[in-house]
Amino acid sequence: MNMKEHILAALRKQFGRWEGLLASLSDEQITAPHLDGGWSIKDVVAHLWAWQQLSVARMEAAALDREPEFPQWVAELPGDREEDVNLTNARIYEICCARSWSEVVRNWREGFTRLLESAEPFSEKDFLDREKYPWLEGRSTDFRDTVYAIGG
Repeated sequence: MNMKEHILAALRKQFGRWEGLLASLSDEQITAPHLDGGWSIKDVVAHLWAWQQLSVARMEAAALDREPEFPQWVAELPGDREEDVNLTNARIYEICCARSWSEVVRNWREGFTRLLESAEPFSEKDFLDREKYPWLEGRSTDFRDTVYAIGG
């Protein structure tokens, strides 16, 4: 198994773990604000989905050899969304807090699937290359820098 296949297999395994965890929880456990900052599991999954969107935009842009097209909520952020993570996270919470659990988990699943599918066309070399896409600013397309956005 090459490195690309290994990374994608690990991500699929992580996805399965999340699915198992979420399936084991009641709606009350998912929506109760018992995590740090008063967040619920629903809020965390919505947060992961939002960051997935950045990874998907990068992967799809790399596949098409163009600059990424980020979602509108990203364009509305002042400054560098990755350097001012607290501001970005607050905006994500603001956007997603009123969404239903069914919408949040559906978006997250679709985003995870889309991210995995977007990696398939890449050769291992291109998948791991940190220099090929200048707009990645030294990040590779292989998710090592953005894997937490999936829940890793």
